Amino acid sequence: MPKELVEYIAQNLVNDPSQVQLREKRTHSSVILELKVAKSDMGRVIGKQGRVANAIRSLLRVIETKDDIRIRLEID
Repeated sequence: MPKELVEYIAQNLVNDPSQVQLREKRTHSSVILELKVAKSDMGRVIGKQGRVANAIRSLLRVIETKDDIRIRLEID
């Protein structure tokens, strides 16, 4: 579920949704999501002073609490 949520948000933020790539790495107690977008769309995903990225991470914290796992978002 966290992967689909981040992918949906990213695709709706950027100008070129076809460039959105999201990889998921799982360990026994955590999930790492690696988000890649076109260089021209990087500012849209990060936002001014990182506000958009922090908002996405806040949503992931809700899922963490509910599912009792650690989720980390990395934006390349």
